[in-house]
Amino acid sequence: MEIAPAAQRDSKKLPVATQARLPHPILSLAEIPRPSGSKKLQSDKTAWRIRIGSFRVVYDVLDEEQLVVILKVARRNEATCRR
Repeated sequence: MEIAPAAQRDSKKLPVATQARLPHPILSLAEIPRPSGSKKLQSDKTAWRIRIGSFRVVYDVLDEEQLVVILKVARRNEATCRR
């Protein structure tokens, strides 16, 4: 699993309570990259998103490399799932 620098910056800007809720669901993506409740993004063939409260985590699943790359962590809005 990798976390993009932009996603690291995004997560540092979140409220402390939200930051505390993020690690477990994000780390579990290494085991199960497409958990129940995850959604495939139409804009990209490898991009997915999961919901953690009112926040979204956008990530790529690269099956051939067996890699999950966290791209974005943001509050849900119109721009959250756009690249």
